[in-house]
Amino acid sequence: MKSLPFLLACLLPLGAAAQSHTVAGRVVSAGDNAPLAGCSVVVKHTSRGTVTGPDGRYEIGAAPGDTLRFSFVGFRTAEEPVGRRTRIDVVLEAAAEAVFEECVVEVSGMQDAAGPVAGLSRRRAGSAALPFVQPGREEYAYYEENRFRSALQEPLSTFSLEADGASYAVCRRKLASGRHPEPDAVRIEELLNYFSYDYPAPEGEDPLSLVVDAGPCPWEPSHRLVRIGLRAREIPAAEIPPSNFIYLIDVSGSMTGRLPLVQASMKMLTDNLRPGDRVSVVTYADGVRVVSENVPGSERRRIKDVIDGLTASGSTAGGAGLECAYEVAGRCFIPGGNNRIVLCSDGDFNVGPSSDDEMGALIERQRKQSGVRLSVLGYGMGNYKDRKMQLMAERGDGNYAYVDDMREAAKVLFREFGATAWAVAHDVKMQVEFNPALVASYRLVGYESRLLESEDFNDDRRDAGEIGAGHCVTALYELIPVGVEEHPAGTVDALRYQGRRGVPVVTIPSSETLAVKVRYKLPGERRSRLMQAELVDDGRERLTGDFAFAAAVAMYGQLLRLSDFRGGATWDEVIRLAQLGLGNDPEGYRREFIDLVRVAQSVCGDRRSEYPAPEPAPHSAPDAAPRSVSSAVSAPASAPGGSSGSVPASASVPVPSGVSGFAAVPADR
Repeated sequence: MKSLPFLLACLLPLGAAAQSHTVAGRVVSAGDNAPLAGCSVVVKHTSRGTVTGPDGRYEIGAAPGDTLRFSFVGFRTAEEPVGRRTRIDVVLEAAAEAVFEECVVEVSGMQDAAGPVAGLSRRRAGSAALPFVQPGREEYAYYEENRFRSALQEPLSTFSLEADGASYAVCRRKLASGRHPEPDAVRIEELLNYFSYDYPAPEGEDPLSLVVDAGPCPWEPSHRLVRIGLRAREIPAAEIPPSNFIYLIDVSGSMTGRLPLVQASMKMLTDNLRPGDRVSVVTYADGVRVVSENVPGSERRRIKDVIDGLTASGSTAGGAGLECAYEVAGRCFIPGGNNRIVLCSDGDFNVGPSSDDEMGALIERQRKQSGVRLSVLGYGMGNYKDRKMQLMAERGDGNYAYVDDMREAAKVLFREFGATAWAVAHDVKMQVEFNPALVASYRLVGYESRLLESEDFNDDRRDAGEIGAGHCVTALYELIPVGVEEHPAGTVDALRYQGRRGVPVVTIPSSETLAVKVRYKLPGERRSRLMQAELVDDGRERLTGDFAFAAAVAMYGQLLRLSDFRGGATWDEVIRLAQLGLGNDPEGYRREFIDLVRVAQSVCGDRRSEYPAPEPAPHSAPDAAPRSVSSAVSAPASAPGGSSGSVPASASVPVPSGVSGFAAVPADR
C-alpha cells in the first residue's frame, strides 16, 4: 500500500503535462506575408486538427508535448513543438521543388487486380504512379459534345445554369493518382465554375449580376470567344433563414476507408451552425437508422459525438435511406427556412431502388411533395458512381461537390458555406440569341447535360438549376464570324414544301453580336423573373485577367476530354493563359490549377498520336461524329522524357496526408 502514494506522485506530473490548452496563431506566406486561408493545422500523429480561416488565423487544442504540423498546397510543410506556448505564428516558404507526399489509404476487404480499390499510392517524383482504380467500376454519364450550330438555322441556345464544381475535384484526384481522367468525367462547365471571378456584385432587386464580353479564341485564332458571367449576391450567415439539415450518411462497407473524411467534413459543416438551426443524422447500410433527430445547432458537441460514433459495414440501401431522410425532413420542416438533405456517399447503391431512373423518380417525387432540397457530397474512387450522384443533385434541386481531401471540404463547407447552404436563385435558365448577320455558327463550351429546348425558357414549370449565395457561374461560347471560310455547322437542303429553311422573313439590322436572357425564381416564388444583356463585340485582340484564366480552364478541359474542337490547344498555352489571369488568389486555387496542369502534362502527355482527333463531320450530318474515346481509359502512355505516369519535380497537387485520406479534422468549438 505504501507504493500507491509513490505511484500517484509519479503519475501526477505526467497528467499535468498531458493537459491540453488552446493554441492560436496566424499562417502567412514568406513571399508577400499574405494570409494562407485553408492551411491544414494538425496535431502530429493524431486526427485532431483544423484549417485556417480567410485571415490565416487558426485555433486548436494541444498538449505541451504535442507538435503542430502546418501544410498548404505549393508550400513547404512546417512543424512547431507546442511546449507552453499559447500563440504560434508560422511563415510558410514556397516549395521550390514540390514533390508528391507518400500517402496510402487502406481499405480492408476491398481489393481487386489493381490493389486496394479505394487506396491511394503516390510515389515521389520520377517513379511510376500505380493505377488508382480499375476502369469499368466507375460510372460517368455520356453526353455528346456540343457541336457548332448555324446562327441562321438555330439562332437560340438554351440551357440550365448550375454552379457545381465536382468534376474539377474528380479530375484532380485522378491526375494525382497518375491516371488520365475518363473523358466522360470531364465536364468543362464544372471546371469553370469551380473558380470565383471578379464579376460585379448585383445591384437593385436582382440577386444576380450579368456581364458579357468577347475576345480572341486561343485555340482557334480565327474564331471569337464569348464569356457570359453571373455573380450571386452574398448573404451574411446571420441573414440566412434557419436551416433544417438532414445529414444522410452512407455507412456501407464501400465507405470503410472514406468515412473518416466524411465525418471530418460534416463536423466542419456543424461548426457553421447557429442556435436556430436544426440537425438530424440518418445513416444507411443494410438498413436505415435515424441516429439523432432535430438537434438544435447550439448543441454542436452532441452532433459531433453522434458523427464520431459512426462505423461502416454492410450493403447499401440508398433508396430506403433517401425515403427516410425525406420523412425526417418533413417532421422537422421549418416553414420559410432552408430545408435541405446533405447526402454523403460514393453512390454505389445495391439494395432496393438503385437504378438511375428509380433514384431520379424517387427524388423528384419527394422534392415536389416536400419542398426539401438535396445536396450531394461525393467521396472515394474505385467504385464511384458520378453519374448517379450528378443525377440525384439535379433532380433534388441541390448542388453537387466531390470531396477528395480536407482542403476541398473546407472550400465547400466552410468558405462557401452560404453558397452550399442557401440558394438565392432557383430554376435559373439562360437563352442566347445570335445575330446571323455577324455570326456564322456558334458552339457552347460544356453544359452538355443541361441543354433545354427553346420553349423551356419561358415555361416556369420546367425545372432548372440553382445558384447559391456568393457563387459565380461562367459560360463560354466559341463563335465563327461571318466571312470565315470554315462552316462546321453544315448546311440543310431546301425544303420541298416550305422553301429554304432558316431564312428569316425580316432581317433587323443590328451591331449586336448576340443577346443574353436569364430567367430565375426567388426562393418561395413560382413565377420567374427576367434579366437581359447584349454584346457588341469591340474586337478585343488579347485576353487578360479573369477572361484569360477562364479560357485556360476551358482549354485544359478540352485537352483532358480529348475534345474534337481542341484545335491548337497545348498544355503550355494553358499555363501561359492561367498565369496571365492569376490575379489576386488568396486561397491559392489558381496557383494550384497551374501546378495541376503541369501534372496533367506529365500524366497525359500529347495524346494526339494515341487518340487522334476525328475528321470533321460531313456538312450534311453535323451531329454524326462518332464518340472518340470510351469511358474505360487504359493506363496512361509514357510521357515524353519520363516513365509512365511520372510527375515532374516542379509540380504539386493537393495530397491528403495522414491515414484515411484526410489532412485534418476541424477543432471542436
